[in-house]
Amino acid sequence: GTTVGDYKIHSFTGPGTLCVSAAGNCAGNNKIDYLVVAGGGGGGWDRGGGGGAGGFRESKQTGAPWSASPIATCVGITAAVQGYPIVVGGGGAAPGAGQGVNGVNSSFSTITSAGGGGGGAANPGAGCNATAPGVAGGSGGGASSAPQDVKAGGAGNTPPVSPVQGFVGGSSAPGSCSPSGALPGAGGGGATAQGVNTPAGPGSGNGPVGGAGGTTTISNTPTACAGGGGGASSTCDSGGGAGGAGGAGGGGAGADSPGTNVGTAGTTNTGGGGGGGGNGTSQNAGGAGGSGIVIIRYKFQ
Repeated sequence: GTTVGDYKIHSFTGPGTLCVSAAGNCAGNNKIDYLVVAGGGGGGWDRGGGGGAGGFRESKQTGAPWSASPIATCVGITAAVQGYPIVVGGGGAAPGAGQGVNGVNSSFSTITSAGGGGGGAANPGAGCNATAPGVAGGSGGGASSAPQDVKAGGAGNTPPVSPVQGFVGGSSAPGSCSPSGALPGAGGGGATAQGVNTPAGPGSGNGPVGGAGGTTTISNTPTACAGGGGGASSTCDSGGGAGGAGGAGGGGAGADSPGTNVGTAGTTNTGGGGGGGGNGTSQNAGGAGGSGIVIIRYKFQ
């Protein structure tokens, strides 16, 4: 760990244990603040939606000398003399066909953040008008699109906690993108904003962006985490477009189309969702979600 003034800071990028040897008291300070971010969801295959960001949960005691995200609570963990196991979730995979896989939960004490939802995908073998929706998670995965099939983005904040740990993924739009071909995939949800929906109608070849994550200085430097993955572009109108940017906080970009491009993976130790996979000359996989992180901060004197 590191020491900043009266505070100790411990960052975990893998499993570990926080050992408390003296708990303090309420007349001084016996609270532990935390940032717990789960692994991001993988992006979907072929016109894929972006993966949802891993759940983002944070506390900051009133008057503590750092800046928290807008979804932080002021209720920290009351310290006890014991070891606190730390679990850091891995990012969800992006398989060669189908929906992205949800990220893995992260946890500290009584706080569990849920893995991000996988991005929606074209449904292999079911024809060009069938897609799979985004999957629910800490933040929800974005939906995939097809000319005659409209799907919802995956629900965020699943399972529900307060304050919310993430937002819904973007939904797909109705109709073709003129004169034929599917619309892009939608953006995955982020910690502080929903994924952007697929735009309807002609001129919609570019992929939507992922939802924004949250930024905190709990580590004593600005740390942005839990951005949603960008939706894949599609071979619409002029023949293709650019994939959607990942949400601020480690979200991976969606793939460009046409070509053989895959979605970009979410950034390691941010819980960012993976970008959706493109289509065109072939159907392509999305990017894997980024692994999570746990940061602990407490006043020791």
